[in-house]
Amino acid sequence: MLNTKIGKEICLHDYRMTSILVNSSASRLNTPTIHRLPNGLTIVAEQVPVEAVNLSLWLGVGSAVESDEINGMAHFLEHMIFKGTGRLESGEFERQIEQRGAVTNAATSQDYTYYYITSAPQDFAELAPLQIEVVLNAAIPDEAFERERFVVLEEIRRSEDNPRRRTYYRSMEAGFDRLPYRRPVLGPTQVIEQLQPQQMRDFHATWYRPQSITASVVGNLPVEQLIKIVAEGFAQAEAHQSAPIDRCPPEFSQLSAEASFESISRQEHVDESLQQARLVMLWRVPGMADLHQTYALDVLSSVLSHGRTARLVRDLREERGLVSGISVSNMTYIRQGLFYISAQLPVENLEAVEAAILEHIHRLHVEPISAAEIQRVRTLVANRYIFGNETPSDRASLYGYYQSVIGDLQPAFNYPAIVQSMDADTLQAAACQYLDPSAYRCVVLKPQ
Repeated sequence: MLNTKIGKEICLHDYRMTSILVNSSASRLNTPTIHRLPNGLTIVAEQVPVEAVNLSLWLGVGSAVESDEINGMAHFLEHMIFKGTGRLESGEFERQIEQRGAVTNAATSQDYTYYYITSAPQDFAELAPLQIEVVLNAAIPDEAFERERFVVLEEIRRSEDNPRRRTYYRSMEAGFDRLPYRRPVLGPTQVIEQLQPQQMRDFHATWYRPQSITASVVGNLPVEQLIKIVAEGFAQAEAHQSAPIDRCPPEFSQLSAEASFESISRQEHVDESLQQARLVMLWRVPGMADLHQTYALDVLSSVLSHGRTARLVRDLREERGLVSGISVSNMTYIRQGLFYISAQLPVENLEAVEAAILEHIHRLHVEPISAAEIQRVRTLVANRYIFGNETPSDRASLYGYYQSVIGDLQPAFNYPAIVQSMDADTLQAAACQYLDPSAYRCVVLKPQ
């Protein structure tokens, strides 16, 4: 069982920041320290005895903050971040990284974007400021913008050629009517073709500010040294940063969750590239904004599909052979989530598989989950939590995600304990509240 508490405040006058040690009373697996600077930057730092240091810069800015007219901008900007700054010519950052055997990469989602670097401890003080510089002060030159536009368009084309991606895109469009999660993170081709460099510079100036960033840094250097390197790197970069653009809060911040489905709705598509059909069944569920309501749904998804002995896998794939693959995810975004069941199967089995899934959902309503099944999920979660804490990048990602998306690390540490506390009554109540077998959306993709 894990439990966390806030330790004493420490004032480091050199950086004029508040430092909070987040400690665990029952486990020493995670002991990060949170530092907040006057400019709004949050630093989460931790020393671990692994000969590497990972710095992850997380922004709570993803495709969800975009308007339809610039859908795909956040991801396109992720590409352009590495094209140089006024002080660092294009390619210099990558050259310095490669010379020292370090690695760097980035990713964009609906709710966040992050950039990371992993280096040897002795190289971190020199390389970290370079990463901070390219993120805060991206030049976004016109010529590089046009060249990278073709790269992004090719990425969109490849994603549209991927059956799994196509199924996902169709399902997100079906799952949400208003929320921007229904749109692709990469954006549509016709929007990317029309974007202009100045639009991206404005987007960067609006969102890429220290107050929007969590700098999560983990590795084998003293915490005070990690803090100093990151804080000084931001101070240097800020001195050359352009003036921010003040705008009204985006429409997304005013949007509320969409109502649960009231009936069964179906969408069917023909996909000539498929060899087998795809079946997706969706229920709208709470998101990160209602985090406490999501834990039981996480457990239910594991009961249904995580592992060969999980209910749907054992019944539909292992025993009856009705599907070649089946998975369940409790997909949790900030505003709302989707309970997402996806199967790959022969066309002739579609009706039988949908009926079987509904029977399993009904069983969750009327039969308590066995103690053995609950214990299996508890063990699974506990082990994954341990395995997910092994490297500096694992920990930096954990801290960066929770701090940037919900502004709180405590749920990251409490998650295993909360799952351990789940009982059959709690799980049954969640199934009854959110997974109505008579109200869901169904998406079917069939081969020609």
